[in-house]
Amino acid sequence: MAVVGAPSRTVLELHATVLAAHDAAIVAIAPGVRAGDVDEAARAVLRDAGRGDEFIHRLGHGLGLEAHEAPGLEPDSELVLEPGMVVTVEPGAYLAGWGGVRIEDDVLVTETGSRRLTNSDPGLAVIVGG
Repeated sequence: MAVVGAPSRTVLELHATVLAAHDAAIVAIAPGVRAGDVDEAARAVLRDAGRGDEFIHRLGHGLGLEAHEAPGLEPDSELVLEPGMVVTVEPGAYLAGWGGVRIEDDVLVTETGSRRLTNSDPGLAVIVGG
């Protein structure tokens, strides 16, 4: 996630909220957990911050032979996560006429929880100039 020039308060708050949703989802990932519950872990953070209506897509999806496949981390999904599944965690919040923030990682469901597979910095990069 990057911003050109000094970030506004809105950008800082939106980024912090989406990052908290991202982190809550990763903590929720474990074998035996319903995919819908992982989605809800992220969605609850955004909703509690007053940004629930700005999260307009599912939390994530499986990765395998195709870029987008099961399991879908989406509201009400009853699919149960199993060790070996790889999913994306990509919460976002989008403001009409402005833009948005989305933070994405790939996560492996392990025997005891989860392991982040991507090594990207989820912080907000500030690009000087513009």
